[in-house]
Amino acid sequence: MIVQKDNLPLAVGTIVFTVFALSLGDALIKLSSGNFVVWQIFVLRSAIAIPCLVGFMIIYARASLQVPGSILWVALRSFLLVLMWISYYLALPHMSFSAAAAAYYTLPIFITLFSAVLTGHRVSRVGWFCVLLGFSGVLLILKPDVNDFNSSTLLPLLSAMLYALAMILTRTKCQKESPLILALALNLSFVVVGIMATGIIIVMSLETEGDFLLAPWAMMGASDWYSMLLLAIAVLIGSVGAAIAYQNAPASIMGVFDFAYVGFAVIWSAVFFSEIPDGVSVIGMGLIVVAGVLSLLR
Repeated sequence: MIVQKDNLPLAVGTIVFTVFALSLGDALIKLSSGNFVVWQIFVLRSAIAIPCLVGFMIIYARASLQVPGSILWVALRSFLLVLMWISYYLALPHMSFSAAAAAYYTLPIFITLFSAVLTGHRVSRVGWFCVLLGFSGVLLILKPDVNDFNSSTLLPLLSAMLYALAMILTRTKCQKESPLILALALNLSFVVVGIMATGIIIVMSLETEGDFLLAPWAMMGASDWYSMLLLAIAVLIGSVGAAIAYQNAPASIMGVFDFAYVGFAVIWSAVFFSEIPDGVSVIGMGLIVVAGVLSLLR
């Protein structure tokens, strides 16, 4: 069996750009959570993304247009990621953006732990130190209030575990699959799950106005479609970028660089929610940078 050679610079650059796009998309999701139901976002966002993916593959990557060789693993990966996004998005309307991000960004610890347990990947003491150092930086930046942590906090924690499992699958079972096919499978899963959930809610008469999970689909104007287009771009970058990054470097290393999400979250928090970082937050960003550098040098 031919093992794909790692490309660490490509993986690091890709994951940083990916979390930049995803953090912006998540901030927009929180801003729009009162306007759309989560299933509407799933279906419409991916309905925009899918033709773009297919068109790109037809023009520039025709060889990628084939049934995945590990179709069951690809399906399981997509299912885990859909559940991950459901868990995280459902938490956003009930938590501050910083508290949700703090809970979710326990994920590098889960990635490192699951890598050690499930794949036998040996994580050195320096590796664990990098993870804990990066997470300490997260806490310094976000300074989550204990009173802000409630039952909703379990949702981003669950999403962190699901994402960790999906990225380990990407590395171990889906490494040879085209990132474009993985992204297409994920977006198709969003559409299928969104339509099924919407149908169940309607048939069982569960619709509840103002509920991010059970509300009926909202009417959309030009600005709403513009927002949905931005979300589609974000999910395109996220779904392709995560696949490329975790195919080209060990999950335990990529987990550290996933912390870059937090730095971008601070920026979007300032832009959208008027939260300006203080000196302690700057120190936290420094710890995250140090953790990333150490993970490359070890």
